[in-house]
Amino acid sequence: LSCASVFPESPRWLLATTQIPQVKRSLQEFSTRNGVCLRDEIYPGETLLSEIDSAYGEDCRPQYFSVLELRWTRVIWKNCLILSFTLFIGTGIQYCFTRNLHSYSTNFYFSYFLRVITGALACIFICLSVNHFGRRGMLLLSAIITGLSSLLLLALTQYLHGGLVLVLSVVGLLFSQALAMLSVFFACEVMPTVVRGGCLGLVLAAGSVGMAASSLMELQNNGGYFLHHVIFASFAVLSVLCIMLLPESKRKPLPDSLKEGESQRRPPLFLSRPDRDNLPLLCTRPPLSEYNPDNYSRLHRDKQHQFAVVLEFRVILVKHTRGR
Repeated sequence: LSCASVFPESPRWLLATTQIPQVKRSLQEFSTRNGVCLRDEIYPGETLLSEIDSAYGEDCRPQYFSVLELRWTRVIWKNCLILSFTLFIGTGIQYCFTRNLHSYSTNFYFSYFLRVITGALACIFICLSVNHFGRRGMLLLSAIITGLSSLLLLALTQYLHGGLVLVLSVVGLLFSQALAMLSVFFACEVMPTVVRGGCLGLVLAAGSVGMAASSLMELQNNGGYFLHHVIFASFAVLSVLCIMLLPESKRKPLPDSLKEGESQRRPPLFLSRPDRDNLPLLCTRPPLSEYNPDNYSRLHRDKQHQFAVVLEFRVILVKHTRGR
């Protein structure tokens, strides 16, 4: 009871799984805590509860979904696999950057403090940019910079100066942490409500495997470090192609059911320009109508004026013939 009072269940998940009595109890509990009366006219909570009853009925049974339901999906499973892969890379490749920091300071905690500082900067970077440029775009940018930093360190370490190696290591560590944080944030928005907990658990489990790979390298005294660096640098380049298959969740409603999760599609790679020639067989947009109400009304007025002039001319002609 104490845990439920501190962390109440989400009404959105209860409604998505058709647990109607629990939804009513949760809404009443939230209204009581907020000091809002459900029977007040300003807050028509009774109307909301009656609409829930009319929409679902009294004989509606709860429907529970597990992670095994992903076997019958295609888009949701693909999104979960890609985000797990990016989180695995973001957590596992950090050791490739922190290893280069030990030669710049004899302090044992230097690399750990630097990881905390870059983590805070990555969080601020995500907060300032992800709502403006989109989740998919910033995830792609983080993967590109992480992969480039790793490849440059892998290929040019013996030719670069110490300061440039330090800059590449800090930049790679910063964007690898941004890649890991944004993968978790993206998974919370893309996954449907009914299976969001299980899918998020799979994504976080992949991130834990990446952390374990870094810890394993430290236990082996950097044995096989070059192979570790090559594998994760290759994975970082591969993740750039995988991220393009993800949908964009910016300013879109969160999916609740599996059907809504399957209906998510990735945005086009290139925006179509209106001045581009449209081939007849490939035209997807309906042609613009040539109807203009202003021109039509003006034409109608001109016809009425011409008809009045002709009618007046005929009247004058008839009067003239009768006078003769």
